[in-house]
Amino acid sequence: MTTSPSSPALPALERLLRSLHGAVLGQPHVVADLVTAFLARGHVLLEGVPGVAKTLTARSMASALGLDFTRVQFTPDLMPSDILGTHVFRPQEGAFHLVKGPIFTELLVADEINRTPPKTQAALLEAMEERQVTLDGTTHTLPPHFFVVATQNPLELEGTYPLPEAQLDRFLMRVRVGYPPPEAELDMVRAFHQRHGRAAVVERVLDAATLTQLQERAASVACDESVLSYTVRLIRETRANPRVRLGASPRSAQALLAAAKARAALQGSDFVTPDDVKAVCPSVLNHRLLLKAEAEVEGLTADDVLRQTLERVQVPR
Repeated sequence: MTTSPSSPALPALERLLRSLHGAVLGQPHVVADLVTAFLARGHVLLEGVPGVAKTLTARSMASALGLDFTRVQFTPDLMPSDILGTHVFRPQEGAFHLVKGPIFTELLVADEINRTPPKTQAALLEAMEERQVTLDGTTHTLPPHFFVVATQNPLELEGTYPLPEAQLDRFLMRVRVGYPPPEAELDMVRAFHQRHGRAAVVERVLDAATLTQLQERAASVACDESVLSYTVRLIRETRANPRVRLGASPRSAQALLAAAKARAALQGSDFVTPDDVKAVCPSVLNHRLLLKAEAEVEGLTADDVLRQTLERVQVPR
């Protein structure tokens, strides 16, 4: 049964989407996936060439949600302690004092995450999975709405490092950010001109209590047994594909379900449909498949495999 228009969640989500669409022009799928991931308490990897508003999208999200925002520019010489922090000895106190790193925030933008070596990328693993950081044997809890939005450039660009599978798996979604359509690009230039080059101001539209309510509502969305079975069949079909070296894992099925429930909540529904699963499937699974070398030589991509998978697996009625 669909939620009634009087549900308090719907106006809140409508305000959020309206705010983001006003700041991030011509990228409705990016906005939808970003909000979906936040509702599902997941993290997002935005992939695209420089200049397509990846960082602007993350900043706009932080402003609209009212979250503390920290941006870290990932570079080849960035060290794990530059992200996590370190203990510094203070002679006047005769003791070590923790200087917290930028990871102690609510929304962390890891800009160009694939420009730093795997050792530094790995500094994010515990924080993204457990929402905590362990330094010198002491565990420090991160804020409840801790949310990582990482950006990366395509690997064919110079000076980039592929993200290891363990790091990729921490992201609920990898979202492709392409060029906007012509009319949206014209609107961007017009707005830039009218603001005399100043960035758009995004006002906070949700409070902390509403954020928690929305996430809890997404987690409680109902799902019929037939849709659960459909989700698992999609996952298993990726493993059966002869072009795939490593298919999606059982944890991928859980991620797909969590994202589908969040997408249903975003649509104002109390239950998950197969269309919700199909809508989030590409972004949830495209970074969890490894193709065989011959498939890559032929120009096949994970997105191609997922399109085939969605066509082959019968949708429940």
